[in-house]
Amino acid sequence: MVSPDISIPSLILCFLMLVIPLAISYRIKLQISRTTIDSVVRMTVQLGMVGVFLTYVFDLNNGALNLAWVLGMVTIASYTTIRNVELKMDKLLLPVILSFTAANLSVLLYFNEFVLDLGNLLEARYLIPIGGMILGNSLRGNIVGMGDFYEDIRRNENRYLYSLSLGASRYEALIPYIRKCLRSALRPTLANIATAGVVFLPGMMTGQILGGASPILAIKYQISIMVALYVSTAMSTTFSILSTIHTAFDEYGLVNKEIYREKGTRKGKGKKKNRAHWA
Repeated sequence: MVSPDISIPSLILCFLMLVIPLAISYRIKLQISRTTIDSVVRMTVQLGMVGVFLTYVFDLNNGALNLAWVLGMVTIASYTTIRNVELKMDKLLLPVILSFTAANLSVLLYFNEFVLDLGNLLEARYLIPIGGMILGNSLRGNIVGMGDFYEDIRRNENRYLYSLSLGASRYEALIPYIRKCLRSALRPTLANIATAGVVFLPGMMTGQILGGASPILAIKYQISIMVALYVSTAMSTTFSILSTIHTAFDEYGLVNKEIYREKGTRKGKGKKKNRAHWA
C-alpha cells in the first residue's frame, strides 16, 4: 500500500488550520501571529528547497556528496547550539563541531553497518534521513546540556571557586555541574523512550506505517532509532562539554569570562562590546 499523495489544494487546506492559533493569538493578544506566519513560510521554503535538492542527491547517490551533506548538517547544528546557549562562536565552534562529528557520525555509521546491515554505509536514502533524526535529537540535548552547564557555572561562581580553594581539581569541581546538565539533556529523550507506543506513536514508526510497512517492521525500526538517538545525545553532549572545557577554563581551573556573549546581542548588530556579566 502506497501513501496517498498530498496535492497542492490539499496542502492549502492544511495551511488553513493555522487560522485557529492565529485567532487565539489575536483574541488574547499573544503577539505571535507574525512569528507564526514567518516560521511557517520559512519552513515551507526551506523544506521545498531541500526536497528538490535531495531528489537529485538520492538519484546521484554519491558517497562523498552524501557524507558532505551530513557534515554540513553537523556544522549547522553546532552553530545553532552555541548561538542558543549565549556563548561566543569563535571560542567554541571548532570543539563543538568535532564533538558532534565524532559522536553522531560514529553512531550513524554503526547503525547503518550493524543494525540495518547496508551494503553501502553512505547510501543517501538511509544516511541523510537517519543522520538528520540523530542530529536533531542531539541538537536539542546539547542546547539544554551546554546551556545548563555554563549558566550554572556562571551563577555559582563562588561555590565553584570554593571547591577549587579546598584543593579540588578542575574536573572534581566541575563534575557536579556536568552530572546535572547531562541529566537535564537526557531526560526528554528518556521520557520519549518510556512513553513511546503508549502516549504517542513516534515519527519513524508512523512514517513507516504510512509508507506501507507492516506495524512489526515499523516497531523494530522505531526501537532501533530511539536507542541510537539516546546514545548519540549522551555522547555528543558529553563530548561537547568536555571538549569546550579546555577552551572555557584556564590551567588554574578559572573560567574564561570571554566565552560568554552578552544576552540579547547578535554578531554584527550594534556596537556594544560582548562582555560577560556574572550574576
